[in-house]
Amino acid sequence: MRIDAQLAATVAAAVDEGSFDAAARRLHITPSAVSQRIKAVEQQLGRVVVVRSRPVRATEAGEALIRLARQVQLLEHDAVGAFGLGDVDGAAPRIRVPLAVNADSMATWFLAPIARVAQRHPIDVDLHRDDQDYTARLLESGEVMAAVTSESAPVGGSAVTPLGVLEYRAMATADYIARWFPHGVTADALQIAPFVDFDRRDDLQQDWLRARGVDPWSVPRHYVPASHDFSQAVRLGLGWGLIPAPQASDDLVELGGPPTRVPLYWQQWNLRSPLLDALAAEVLAEARHILAPL
Repeated sequence: MRIDAQLAATVAAAVDEGSFDAAARRLHITPSAVSQRIKAVEQQLGRVVVVRSRPVRATEAGEALIRLARQVQLLEHDAVGAFGLGDVDGAAPRIRVPLAVNADSMATWFLAPIARVAQRHPIDVDLHRDDQDYTARLLESGEVMAAVTSESAPVGGSAVTPLGVLEYRAMATADYIARWFPHGVTADALQIAPFVDFDRRDDLQQDWLRARGVDPWSVPRHYVPASHDFSQAVRLGLGWGLIPAPQASDDLVELGGPPTRVPLYWQQWNLRSPLLDALAAEVLAEARHILAPL
């Protein structure tokens, strides 16, 4: 059986854009044509490839098609570049590059290497933000080409490169410490002192409390699910929080204890691709400059 690359690309577009109408605009065809292509590949495979919801979601079979579509597009882009071919105006063809990254890496070091690659290659970057414990799932599903992740074991035959360690320190303002920890950062004080949490999938603050004998679920907390806003909330005295080392500054005071260390890895499709190799090289160089060694 041979799967039509155009049909696979249509499935990817529908999932990327979230609807058949949006996919039609991207592909410059009608929504009816999008529906017909997806029905055609479903009939060929004998299984449903997308859940027709809002937004459109891929099934397990659809995820395999999306991986195929992205890999074909990447290899085609590399081949066209190797042949010295381009669009009608002579410009190199652009390619969409979906990547997964955790919020703190995006806020502190990840964008600089991506910008350098974008200056040399005609790419349209599509960043997917998630916790570092979950970004590898986006790579496994085919939703992204590469990911910054805390997982050292390769997913789906991907290539893995260690990046370094993002260190976090528990910090707060001097006024906050004077109010909530007048007799020191004790377990009793931590039980009632409010802290800033990133979201309900982030365990850093909870693990820090557990290490000090405190049940985190009985402690008051504020949810601030954006890296810059999180550190700003701590600086405004909303609570204490674990601040990434690159975001630490003199207006915050450490609560004490060793830093929390989060090892990070770069996982990407295990393909020979000049574009992916260039991307990995820039990401690795920046990470080694900013992150602590493993």
